[in-house]
Amino acid sequence: MPHQEQQFANEEIYHLILRAIDNNLLFKDINDYYRGVFSIYEFNNVNSVNIRDRREARASFKKLVQSTQAPRTPTSGQVLIEPDKRDKLVEVMSFCLMPNHIHLLARQIKDGGISRFMQKVGGGYAGYFNRKYQRKGHVFMDRFESVQIESDNQLKVIFVYIHANPLSLIEPGWKELGIKNPAKAIAFLENEYKWFSYPDFIGRKNFPSVTSKDFLSEVMGGSEDCKDAIKNWIMHKSEMVKHKNILLDY
Repeated sequence: MPHQEQQFANEEIYHLILRAIDNNLLFKDINDYYRGVFSIYEFNNVNSVNIRDRREARASFKKLVQSTQAPRTPTSGQVLIEPDKRDKLVEVMSFCLMPNHIHLLARQIKDGGISRFMQKVGGGYAGYFNRKYQRKGHVFMDRFESVQIESDNQLKVIFVYIHANPLSLIEPGWKELGIKNPAKAIAFLENEYKWFSYPDFIGRKNFPSVTSKDFLSEVMGGSEDCKDAIKNWIMHKSEMVKHKNILLDY
């Protein structure tokens, strides 16, 4: 089960990375990815959580909303959403699920919140994974990685880094080699990849209940500036390719 001896401070923001042991796959199909997102949401809770009970409760509420007896507000008549009754350990500000690791940006709001949250996410998902694939043993590395965010500029850099991570699925080696097709990379992040928080920052509803994005969105400057930050970074990485080609031609 992932753990960390580092002491985390309340109201401080941290970039957290939870990696699979031996670089194994964490998410083998679409249901695994949904379970990963569900785990990030549900285990962000001081109280104990039974995922089966929560899934049944959410399914019942969804069925009720879709029925003719759906609960509505007295004045507007709008359909209500399921109330959030969690006593949260952290504010999850952004996330990204990759095939063999998970990125999180979180602010601690309870004493020991980050360590407990990471233990619950890691332990809960590992239990699901081992049951589903009939295996035993560790799923995650013993320790998760953490970096404290100390400035708005660092926060902006981490925002881009977390949400650019999926590019490795279509541009292997982009960190060292650059990005060969910037238009394809931009389209992939904005319209195709689902398992991260970026769509919610650029006005496309994806998993809005998982993140508390107001502060980070404000630091970034809003949805268009979020897009521009990613695009500018991608264009910079594409210039690396051009520069290397020039050197090779020379």
